[in-house]
Amino acid sequence: MRIRIQKRLVLAVLASFMPLSAFAAQIFITNYPSEANAKVFVTKYQSEANCIVYETQYSSDNEPGVWFYTKYKSDARATIYYTQYKSEADLVVYYTKYKSDARCRY
Repeated sequence: MRIRIQKRLVLAVLASFMPLSAFAAQIFITNYPSEANAKVFVTKYQSEANCIVYETQYSSDNEPGVWFYTKYKSDARATIYYTQYKSEADLVVYYTKYKSDARCRY
């Protein structure tokens, strides 16, 4: 019993040292604000954004601001809800056409 607990503690410590940015931010979009980790407002102006997002088709892209949308909530690192009102948002994003422009400032 004690060995099992020690193994779990070692695995938890090792997992904390693994880089979290090995893959693009894997995002799941929900229709329910109560399910979301963050409420997101999409702006037309880059200067208003907290995060400039580039949407990728590849989960292996590993740059800040690069988002990959998953089909399943269990595959996602974050669940977001798109809101129509900036005042409700936790995060204001601007979508860019260029991967080199992608970045986040929190």
